[in-house]
Order: sequence, then structure tokens, then C-alpha cells
Amino acid sequence: MAVQTEVLKAGSSAPPGTLEPTALCHFVLRTLPENFEKMVNWYVDFTGGRLSYYSSSIAMIAYDEEHHRIGIVPRKDAVPRPTDGRPIVGLGHVAFGYENLDALATLYEQKRNAGLQPVWSINHGPTTSIYWRDPDGNEVETQVDNFDTVAETIEFMEGPEFRENPIGVEFDPEDFVKRVRRGGEQHAIKKRANIGPRTTK
Repeated sequence: MAVQTEVLKAGSSAPPGTLEPTALCHFVLRTLPENFEKMVNWYVDFTGGRLSYYSSSIAMIAYDEEHHRIGIVPRKDAVPRPTDGRPIVGLGHVAFGYENLDALATLYEQKRNAGLQPVWSINHGPTTSIYWRDPDGNEVETQVDNFDTVAETIEFMEGPEFRENPIGVEFDPEDFVKRVRRGGEQHAIKKRANIGPRTTK
């Protein structure tokens, strides 16, 4: 007999007393041995980080006070990502946060000048985000919060505009940089346009 599970809704939470983690500490990516150094170099360069540990079996990368935030592990038996663009089961992307739109614009310019092109630039509503792909094809989001507080973000996410369009509205990153560099009002740049219903990327 199948066990019936309750459909979760926004605002659902764990049972009272469930122990919460104090931090999200790191993520680890598997790669093929031939891509190991390329992946390590990409993440060190992308995050402005440093190697806190390196061996032939694992590399650990830090970019702040934590001893490591990213691990890269080479595996001969790893299964490569499909090359036809199909989404795979598992981790969809990782996201790095930046302090403000000026920082995100600078990041975009630095990556563009280094030969990287974003794969998606979108105002989700809660965040203004630019996405990239690492050498193995994993998506990496770089984002700035659009609201000043978590409470304001949650209020937006619980509202009708986000229910109608939880995906967002694309923008041209070059136009975005121009607006930021002109000294445009940050809240105006962050405000997402209302394009009506949208539920798919």
C-alpha cells in the first residue's frame, strides 16, 4: 500500500524542535581526471580564491574566512554530463552572492574580459542574477539581493507577482552595466518588470 505524502506549500516547515544547521559550508564537484586541473583553475580564478589543499585526489578552494568552500574531486568512473543540453537529475546550480549591483557589474566585466560569456542574465524578483558555466557544464549563479531585508524578500515571494512568474525577466548584461555605471538608482534597477505569467525557463 502506497504511503500518501502531504503536498507541501510555501511556508511549510519542519517539526518543532528539529535541529537546524548553523551554516551552508561547502559544495563538492566530481570531474573526470582530464578536467581536474581545468576545473580547479576555473573556480580559483572565478571566485578570486586560493587553494587551501591540493592533491591528486582532491582540491579544496577557499575565498573567505572558511577553510574551504569548494571541493573538486577527479573520478575515472564519473559519468559525463549529456552534451545535448538536457537537464540532469541532481544539483541544478550553485550561487555566489555579491554585495551590490556595482560589484555584480564589475564581476561581469572581469569575466567578459577574461573570455567568459554568461549563459543567462535574469532578474528573478528576489535577486538580480547572472549565470555562467564551468568547464564541466555546471551552472554557477552570481547574484545580488533585490530587497534590503529577508522579510521583504519573503513578502515578495509570497505575493501574487511571484506566484504568477517565479522565473523572472531576462536582461542584457551590457545594458545592465551601462545603467549601473551611469549611477542609476539601485532600487529602480533591481525592480523587476511585470511581464505576466511565466513558469518555465
